[in-house]
Amino acid sequence: MSVRALGVALALAMSVTSSALVAPRALAGSSGTASVQRALDRLTRDDGAPGALADVRTKHGTTVLTSGVADLETGAAMPADSDFRIGSMTKTYVATVVMQLVGQGRVALDAHVERYLPGVVRGHGNDGRKITIRSLLQHTTTLPEILEYYTPQDILADRYAHHDLADLLAIPLAHPPVKPDTPGQFRYCNTNYLVLSMLIEKVTHHPYGTEIKRRILTPLGLGSTSVPGDEVTIPRPHPRGYVRTAAGADPIDVTEFNPTAAAGAGDMISSGSDMSTFLDALLSGRLLHRAELAEMMGVTQTGHSDGGAYGLGLEQWSLPCGGVFWGHQGDILGFQTMSGATTDGRQATVMVNVDPGGPDAQDDDVQDAVTAALCS
Repeated sequence: MSVRALGVALALAMSVTSSALVAPRALAGSSGTASVQRALDRLTRDDGAPGALADVRTKHGTTVLTSGVADLETGAAMPADSDFRIGSMTKTYVATVVMQLVGQGRVALDAHVERYLPGVVRGHGNDGRKITIRSLLQHTTTLPEILEYYTPQDILADRYAHHDLADLLAIPLAHPPVKPDTPGQFRYCNTNYLVLSMLIEKVTHHPYGTEIKRRILTPLGLGSTSVPGDEVTIPRPHPRGYVRTAAGADPIDVTEFNPTAAAGAGDMISSGSDMSTFLDALLSGRLLHRAELAEMMGVTQTGHSDGGAYGLGLEQWSLPCGGVFWGHQGDILGFQTMSGATTDGRQATVMVNVDPGGPDAQDDDVQDAVTAALCS
């Protein structure tokens, strides 16, 4: 079945549309969360997301706010303790493991990929002898972007298929490198993190997911976070995830698919609470030595309209109330997410259960919800 036919079939099967949205609810809270709630309501009212969630943690405790629904068919409310796919927020976990290996002297940031993966990054002008580990982490390589040649539509056309890292990497390496406007220019590229995941496996002799679990998830007790491998479902409780094939089209349920399609770059599952714990541990130096954390927080400007800067698998943005916050954004079929944290112990994660398919404003409103939460 083609992706278009799949979309039509699923859209016709939908019996409930955005009219099923329920009133927003605050599950715990304080007087400073009104601006967060307004941002969530814009996401479900103006931007058309089925549901939205914000998990906010400060020294005073945790607040969870929701708007809309977790399931368009049943109208079920968004669970406060939702698990969800975190997309590219996976990259911060992968980068943290790489930086731990740097701290152990097993990987050198300015060594070339060829030292660790000889002959792997080659073809059509791509050359691992000219690409450093640092440039992979900071997205300053010229490697082709895998999503240019393996699109969400391709994933949906065979949504339960297994994918190996090497098979995924072969897709972009069949094309020539991108020519940047200036040497060392930032250019976000999922291919970089395919290579880094392969690096982890070569250096440790274990799957990258095993190393993430051993080095981060188990020590921090992150019971809602996983590298799911071929598991096509999300642990309960969780919202359904949706895409729209065109503007104004009915949402299509894509909750279940094989996440190895995004292996190493966007395949992980987590929760708002776990993301807060992870970012707090990272920024407070519980996962990395001071030198490696400083390297990770050394940023280059992205040139994006949101004013962000990118370190080594860690993004930085300015706060409207002063100062900066650190974290990452994530997009994967069915879910858009963003987590942020400050070095003084504030954390926030925002999730909406549609991606792609929302208007451009959805990106801004997700970020507005995070910054409002961190400033509240």
